[in-house]
Amino acid sequence: MFRTPMPPAVYFRAAVALSGRFPALAGVDLVVSKGEVVVLEGANGAGKTSLLRACAGLIPVSSGEAVVLGCDLRSDRTAVRRRVGLLGHSGALYDELTAAENVRFATCSLRSGGARSRRSRSREVSDRVSEALERVGLGGRPARTPAGRLSAGQRRRAALAVLIARDPELWLLDEPHAGLDAEARKLMGETVREAASAGATVLLASHEPEETVHLADRFVTLSGGRVTRERTCGELMGNLGEPPSGDADERARESREATGERGEATGERGEIVGERREVIGGIHVA
Repeated sequence: MFRTPMPPAVYFRAAVALSGRFPALAGVDLVVSKGEVVVLEGANGAGKTSLLRACAGLIPVSSGEAVVLGCDLRSDRTAVRRRVGLLGHSGALYDELTAAENVRFATCSLRSGGARSRRSRSREVSDRVSEALERVGLGGRPARTPAGRLSAGQRRRAALAVLIARDPELWLLDEPHAGLDAEARKLMGETVREAASAGATVLLASHEPEETVHLADRFVTLSGGRVTRERTCGELMGNLGEPPSGDADERARESREATGERGEATGERGEIVGERREVIGGIHVA
């Protein structure tokens, strides 16, 4: 029986995004299948963060094609915001709120009313918040501590709890291992694997291949706002002197075939609340 190929989670073709007059993205070609974990590589200023923010609908795509989770970013870049989660460089937390209150606020910002009672929705959110904080090791007293009094590592854990509680379809992670100790780095890796196993798609920008090589299906290199190279997990492991992972390479090959691609793809509640953090249409970002 003929099966219609599943549409990709991310489809960019000749996509251009401007930052002022500067082309932050200068003709990006990229296809990411649903459930795939793709690591973005490249020097500072290569366009990694701009690509993540474009996928989140936070910067406009001025030309080319850009479709994320079926939403055309050229026509309405706000429609996708409630379905993605962006973890930026800072913790994106309100210092005066406790860790639990920060997670609850970010989670409530995307919940629609529906037909359920307010009490039922509130109970669901409370359960999600508690589970997320326990998952990142911030249960008990840390959950009741104002974010401004948390350590840097605890703030990163709280920001990760936001994503876990929100459970987005597309995870956008910008240097997620930065500033984390060994235990927290392990937690980050486990969380990414769990999200992908549950069906989420992950785009992860990183300068640390040793931390991401066991997570990724593909590695995409950016330079000058363009995609310049794609590598499989096995190819990168070979460069690092590690035995290749056949499973990851197979997933990468299957994902490209599912979207008709071979090799490189060429072919409301919430507002900006300051320089350090934003809640925009359900996205909690730095």
